[in-house]
Parts: sequence; C-alpha cells; structure tokens
Amino acid sequence: MSSELPGVPDHFQRLWTPYRMVYIRQGQMPEEDACPFCRAPELQDDEGLIVHRGETCFVLLNLFPYNTGHLMVCPYRHVGMYDQATTDEVAEMAVLTQTAMRVLSQVTRCQGFNIGMNQGRIAGAGIADHLHQHIVPRWSLDSNFFPIIAKTKALPILLEDMRQDIQAAWPA
Repeated sequence: MSSELPGVPDHFQRLWTPYRMVYIRQGQMPEEDACPFCRAPELQDDEGLIVHRGETCFVLLNLFPYNTGHLMVCPYRHVGMYDQATTDEVAEMAVLTQTAMRVLSQVTRCQGFNIGMNQGRIAGAGIADHLHQHIVPRWSLDSNFFPIIAKTKALPILLEDMRQDIQAAWPA
C-alpha cells in the first residue's frame, strides 16, 4: 500500500510501466522518413522486439500493445497495402499468423484472438505506409474498468520478457 511507502501517503495505487518512457520521450509516431517496420529488422531481435524472422516477413511485438502478447506480422519490403504484397508475402503472412496463434495460445493461455489490418490512415492504420497484420490475444474477463473509465491498459509482463517467452516457444 502507498501508505507504507516513504513520502506523503495517499490512496492511489501505482501501475509501473517503464517501457512507456519510449512513448513519452519520443511520441507514438516515428519521424516521417523513418519507418519502424523497416528499421526493426536492422536491429538485434531484442532491440526490435522481433520474435521470428521468415523469408519475406517477420513477427514482432507491438511497442504500444492493446494486450499482453500483441504481435504483428510485417513484410520486410516497404509496401503499404495488402493488394500490393506479393503472393509469397501474403502466403507467409498467413502461415506466420497461424504459428503466432499457436505460440500465443501456448505461452499466454489466451482463449481467443483479434486478427486484422487497417489499410490506410483513414482506416485507422498508425503506420499506414508499411503493411502489418495485428494478432491480439484475448481472454475472458480481460476487459476491466481501466480501459473503459481511465483509457489505460494494465499489462502484467514487460515487453522484453514476453518477447523472450514467445521467441523461445516459436518452432524451429
């Protein structure tokens, strides 16, 4: 309880989310000429939050997740729309999405998924110029008053710990 900590006691409970400092310091959107999905594969897996590298696509954790384990599948190639992706990219995105679902089911014991992509900024794509598909694990009762009242999501595990767990469970 906060009343047991040094300082002036209050009745607030604290949610410690140190990974959010990236958002606070740099903002959610990258610089216009900097695509985070082009940059991620240039980094080490832990720095880019990558859990798997395929032939034409890779899988990474969302830096600003809707839920714990929120993954995205992206082609390496900088392409904005699904209909601009090659047949090989589309096929690998589908296979990696299936694998991600199996791995997330094993690692997080989730009970369902939201899977989808927003095509273009007008459709809600945060990074509209680089195609990416979201895979969001869901659990019964995973919505509580935080997102409804306070527009806050409590995530019970740090991104790097989740990345390591998913990467370790990913089939070779």
